[in-house]
Amino acid sequence: MEPKWKDAVVLLEDMPARKLARGQVGTVVEKLGKDVFEVEFDDDGGRNFVTLALRAHQLLVLHH
Repeated sequence: MEPKWKDAVVLLEDMPARKLARGQVGTVVEKLGKDVFEVEFDDDGGRNFVTLALRAHQLLVLHH
């Protein structure tokens, strides 16, 4: 399933250079192109600590 705007997603790979770990939850904030999405990751206080362009295969959409 392709992510959509405001979807909660899980990162499927470690990205130590960005201080992100597999399993980290983010929010899709924009579709940048075919299979490319801008995802915002927040800290425990709800403050954004990184926004990053990721491909769909790097993400898993969460369902509530």
